[in-house]
Amino acid sequence: MPQGISLLVYPVKDAARATKLYSQLLGVAPYVEAPYYVGFRVGDQEIGLDPNGHKSGQTGPLAYTQVGDIRKSLKELVGAGAQVHQDVRDVGGGKLTATAKDADGNVIGLMQ
Repeated sequence: MPQGISLLVYPVKDAARATKLYSQLLGVAPYVEAPYYVGFRVGDQEIGLDPNGHKSGQTGPLAYTQVGDIRKSLKELVGAGAQVHQDVRDVGGGKLTATAKDADGNVIGLMQ
């Protein structure tokens, strides 16, 4: 059962500048700082910075919900009227993500 939003990813153009800003805003240093992703943990939530987000069409923050079975959850969203935006993919270390769009064009993120 999903537990609400557990990851919020912001597309950024300058990762170093954004890392400094979000470190100040959140009051914590990133737990991971890689060329493709910078991640902060604040309580049970993760805030991520994606330096490639704009290149892949991301125009603003993208919220992800943690699910137990990503393929089943994506199928259920489609059954409820969503369209697959990005099919299930492994983003590293076995972490799977997928996105769907609702009828209003809002992007919904899933991760397992």
